[in-house]
Amino acid sequence: MQMQKVDVVVVGGGIAGLTAAIYAAKAGKRTIVIEKQNRLGGRAVSNKKKGAYFNLGAHSLYKGDAYATFHELGLTLQGKKPSAFAYGIWKGKLSALPSDAKSLFTTPLLSWKGKMEFASCLMKLSKADTRPFDRISIREWVEGNLRDPMVRNIFYSLLRAASYVAGPDLPAAGPVLRQLQNALKGALYLDRGWGELIEELRKKASDLGVRLVTNIKVSSIDTRDGTVRQVLCEDGTRIDTRHVILATSPAIAYELVPFAKQTALHTWKEQAIEVTAACLDVALKRLPKPKQQFAYGIDQTVLFSNYSRAAYLSDDGAQVISLIKYQGKDADPEKDLRELEGVLDLMQPGWREELVVKQYLPRMTVCHDFAHMKRLENPGPAVPEIQGLYVAGEWASHGEVLVDAATASAKRAVRHMLSLEGKERNVFYEHRGII
Repeated sequence: MQMQKVDVVVVGGGIAGLTAAIYAAKAGKRTIVIEKQNRLGGRAVSNKKKGAYFNLGAHSLYKGDAYATFHELGLTLQGKKPSAFAYGIWKGKLSALPSDAKSLFTTPLLSWKGKMEFASCLMKLSKADTRPFDRISIREWVEGNLRDPMVRNIFYSLLRAASYVAGPDLPAAGPVLRQLQNALKGALYLDRGWGELIEELRKKASDLGVRLVTNIKVSSIDTRDGTVRQVLCEDGTRIDTRHVILATSPAIAYELVPFAKQTALHTWKEQAIEVTAACLDVALKRLPKPKQQFAYGIDQTVLFSNYSRAAYLSDDGAQVISLIKYQGKDADPEKDLRELEGVLDLMQPGWREELVVKQYLPRMTVCHDFAHMKRLENPGPAVPEIQGLYVAGEWASHGEVLVDAATASAKRAVRHMLSLEGKERNVFYEHRGII
């Protein structure tokens, strides 16, 4: 690569970067995506091991912004919805969680009064406007709306699974309640993992004329006089452009921009709270306990799901199971692995004899930031101090969660870019006396 000129440079080839590039190209912009890894997809890639497809930790697609965006783009999203039946893990034992009328009435976890409160709260929540809860924490919402202690425990567990955040004091309640509303409509488990989704996005971008470049690292953005001018790469390539969308982490976005300390990028980097999880994926020849497919930890910050109950994830019928331990600040990889294997022992005793292959990611980044109580402002879409500079990514959330924040922020960045161009065009025509 040498000197070139394009309309839009997208730095980062994950879901946010690919989505931004597709919408920019749809608007007629010559667009290039630069990804430093040797393949596109970021944390949404899948790895194939001994015939089994492993994501980087558990991934479900809910009916939120990303689902709507992918449909609008004509992606096939092959896969199925799993059954909602779930167990709760409480004091080392499995009990049916209230997920339908039958399990609601038979679960030993709740008293009769608790069952009534749980059912009525779920009914109300499914239709509720969650925006009034955007400025209070999950804990404030739970303690303010639920009385029965066990109902509170179960809701903490459901909201933890929706947010991926271990504790209830940081996440703003509104966004997570919206995510739970989406989750209650059912999740989609994708055939062959999320790598298949990335492949469809890659093909869509390519068909629209987007140049996709991997294995190249951007070293800095030239923003002289507060305007985007060039993108400089470590291999010496320079790309002339007026628009850059940084679909990277907030820390990398900050590093790439000279004098970033004087811009909003500094605030966004400083306020970011990273969310991580320990992820254990296993492929088993068969399930020792075929009925025990899905469980929420109630007094443990864990989740267990057999993804093969709804998606094609192995070439030879092996069952692909994902376990997650939501982590706080002090994660201990060995301890987390023992806890996850303990959950596997409880759900699928004798699993070691059935093991084909496993993958353990001791501290996987789930997101670089989210809508939390210490946040000063929502990041993006534009960096106000620098004309032509935008951010996108799951951390640039305006109330969306995880992949929904990735697609929503990507579209926000492109919309903002196009709206500014529209204004410039009008000023030009007014100046010429044409309008």
